[in-house]
Amino acid sequence: MLKALVLDYGGVLTDPGEDNPSEPPLLTALRKARQHGLKTALLSNADGWWQPPASWQGLFDATVISGEVGLAKPDPDIYLLTATELGLEPRECVFVDDLPVNVRGAAQAGMVGVHHRSTRSTLEELEILLAIALRD
Repeated sequence: MLKALVLDYGGVLTDPGEDNPSEPPLLTALRKARQHGLKTALLSNADGWWQPPASWQGLFDATVISGEVGLAKPDPDIYLLTATELGLEPRECVFVDDLPVNVRGAAQAGMVGVHHRSTRSTLEELEILLAIALRD
């Protein structure tokens, strides 16, 4: 059973979507996942100086930034670290990234991987995997 949603920042959480929503669709999905009791994490290959926007404070149970932990996607160890930070097994996490190589790294670590190509297709896939509605 999937218990966590792990999202990349650039290209996923920053994707404005196709329908001009008030906030990026994957950010809305993250909020809805939390309302349904799922844990959430941000996993980014950003340097150690970058931090998520202050308005996102409290949205993530774990934030793993490559520049802070000395690991980078697609190294399976960064996904294992993220699962550990969430207190879960990798198989309990679904990871979304816009780069196929990073999705493969997550799968090698035991996570369910979703390749983000569009907000619509990603949300459809996540709703199936998580069995919850993630859109308004």
